[in-house]
Amino acid sequence: MLIHFIRNGPSYLPEIDAYCAYIQSRGHQTMVHDISHTVPSSASVVWCFCGRVPMREAHRLRGAFQIHEYASASIPPYAWLKDQVKHWTQPRPDYRIFQNGWVRERMGFADGVPHALRDMGVAEYFFDAPSHTPAPEFDLVYLGEMSRLLSFIPVLQAIHSSGRSLLLVGDVPAELQLHLPSNVTFTGRVDHAQVPRHLRRARFGLNLVPNATPFQQQTSTKVLEYCAVGLRMVSNAYPWVRYFMAQHKANFYLLSDDALSLAASFGEALNAYPYEVPDVLALAWPQVLDTLPLWRTILR
Repeated sequence: MLIHFIRNGPSYLPEIDAYCAYIQSRGHQTMVHDISHTVPSSASVVWCFCGRVPMREAHRLRGAFQIHEYASASIPPYAWLKDQVKHWTQPRPDYRIFQNGWVRERMGFADGVPHALRDMGVAEYFFDAPSHTPAPEFDLVYLGEMSRLLSFIPVLQAIHSSGRSLLLVGDVPAELQLHLPSNVTFTGRVDHAQVPRHLRRARFGLNLVPNATPFQQQTSTKVLEYCAVGLRMVSNAYPWVRYFMAQHKANFYLLSDDALSLAASFGEALNAYPYEVPDVLALAWPQVLDTLPLWRTILR
């Protein structure tokens, strides 16, 4: 069996690597395409991350078993409108996968196509215990989409005012660099396999997610990865992080939106808080993917 994955854009999709490793470990083959046009018409299984799926491409590949995966709902601007356009214009696949129940309800498909929910997982190397762990160099580390930090400049300023140091793991856009205090260090782009090493350079993991649709309802992958390496967590408060804490009996330090409280948040209270870091080994990618019923159909 050869399964063709279509990325449909530059989005960071660690699940593709996880899928490929899982499928190949079972003796099958995979191929990843940036666009559908490079998929041969003779393909037997086509797995598309949506994105818009061109009707003509779905027709060209009509001999294949077609899977549409919604790893996320559309993001602003015009997020609701973009999701409505997808709902009404996407060609009908043989199977759909949604990150969670909220994304499935948001997309609103009611055409009887079989579906499954597949939440985010964690690469197994995040759980590997290092042979030597040096003392942390930084107070806090942030991993993820850097442009979203532009909404959290007051938090960055509070970190600076408290004398705390911050490490940003990833590319930092020039617009954000203009707002960064002097006590912020950034790594630039790093290979994903090296991310655990950088996370362990800090004492606390920082999770900052806009409290807006769809971000507030979707899994924060960085939270899973922080937990996998054992970092205590500091986060803004929003629905998904509260849900995760309840589901996994975690205790994170949740920041207040109040400016005066925020100014004091990164002082001694940061050290004294009774953190609980949950065991997320059950969220390693192989365990997450084992639960997908789709394999019984395509990996026969």
